[in-house]
Amino acid sequence: MYNFPIGAILESFCLPTKEAVEMARDLGINGIQMYATNGEHAPENMNTAARKELLDLLKSNGLRFSALCGDLGMGFGNPEKNPELIEKFKRILDLAKDLETNIVTTHIGTVPADPSNDKYKIMQDACHQLAEYADSIDAHFAVETGPEVAVLLKGFLDSLNSKGVSVNLDPANLVMCSADDPVQAVYTLRDYIVHTHAKDGVMLPTGGYEELPLGTGGVPFPQYLAALDDIGYKGFLTIERECGETPAADIKLAYDHLKSIING
Repeated sequence: MYNFPIGAILESFCLPTKEAVEMARDLGINGIQMYATNGEHAPENMNTAARKELLDLLKSNGLRFSALCGDLGMGFGNPEKNPELIEKFKRILDLAKDLETNIVTTHIGTVPADPSNDKYKIMQDACHQLAEYADSIDAHFAVETGPEVAVLLKGFLDSLNSKGVSVNLDPANLVMCSADDPVQAVYTLRDYIVHTHAKDGVMLPTGGYEELPLGTGGVPFPQYLAALDDIGYKGFLTIERECGETPAADIKLAYDHLKSIING
C-alpha cells in the first residue's frame, strides 16, 4: 500500500500554534491543515511577514501545509450573502498559495437532489465562481463530503465544468450524515479527490451522529485506504478530531492506527 503522508488539523491539538506544530512533529505527523476563516490566521490578519513566519515555523519542524480550511460556517445557499463569502474565500485561496499549498477545503451546504431547485442553481453559481478562481491561480476549491451521498455530489461537481473544483473526502461525514459507503465514494469521486480527512464516527439509531476516535467508529479504514491506493491517490490523510477530552492522545491513536494499516 502507498505510504500516504499523514497530517493533522492544527486546531485539533487545542494548543497555541507553536506548541501544536511541535507536538505534531513529535508524533511523526507530516503536514498540517489550518483553519483560516477568522482569528489570527485569517487572511486579513496575516501580512506578508506573518505568512513567512508561519511557513518558516512549519518548515523548521519538518512539516508542510496539507491544506487550509476555508469553512465559512454557512455554505453558499444564500444569494445575498454569497458575494461577500466568495470574496472571503478567494482571499483564503490566496493565503494558501502563500503558505505553499494549493488546497482549501470547505462545506458548501447540502446539495438539493433536484437540479431545478432554486438553491441548487444558487450554489452552482457560487461554486462555479470559486472553482474558476481556484483554477486561475492553480489551486483547488475542495468541497467536503457529508450531507449528501457521493453520487449526488458528483453530479453537482460535474455540472460546474471546471478543473478548479475538487473534493476533500471525509469518510466519517459520509457514515455519520448520509449513511453512504465511504469505500464506494472513493470510486465515485475518484476524479475529484485531492485531500482527505481521517476521522471516524457513527450514525445514531435515534437520529444525529457521534464522532469517535479513529478506528472505533463505522469507517472501514483498511478497505477505505485500499480503495484510495487503488485509484492512485497520493495525497494526505489528515486527522481531524472535533471533540473529546484528550485530543492529542486521540491524534496519536489515529496516527498509529493509520500507520498499522499502511504498513500491513
